[in-house]
Amino acid sequence: MSRPPLPPFNAETAVQKVRMAEDAWNTRDPARVALAYTPDSRWRNRAEFFHGRPAIEAFLARKWQRELDYRLIKEVWAFTGDRIAVRFAYEWHDDSGYWYRSHGNEQWEFDGEGLMRRREASINDVRIAEGDRLFHWPLGPRPAEHAGLTELGL
Repeated sequence: MSRPPLPPFNAETAVQKVRMAEDAWNTRDPARVALAYTPDSRWRNRAEFFHGRPAIEAFLARKWQRELDYRLIKEVWAFTGDRIAVRFAYEWHDDSGYWYRSHGNEQWEFDGEGLMRRREASINDVRIAEGDRLFHWPLGPRPAEHAGLTELGL
């Protein structure tokens, strides 16, 4: 299965790949998101280490059961060959109604078919007041006209 754009990445294809990932994650559909990764993809997410699509799907299902009304923005930080570095922020609330903005960075490595074979993510959560939220689009992919991280001052 091929997932264009394929490496080696340039400025245009790196941005396209990142936006495609952002859009998929904003669906909050673990099975759909997992298809972007190799069957044996290796992940580090915060302090969790796991590999393989079933583990990715299980992780994402747990994540989105806890992180409610999740909205994500990703931005290319750097790219070269088969790797892309991304910075991101997402907003969500817990089941008690407390809002958070999670800030992080990821390093991605792709195979020749454009599937991610490795993902390393570091993330920090900051509790915010509901009035301080910046991501106000309806659930699902971010509208094209909505500001990105840089424009929002993040």
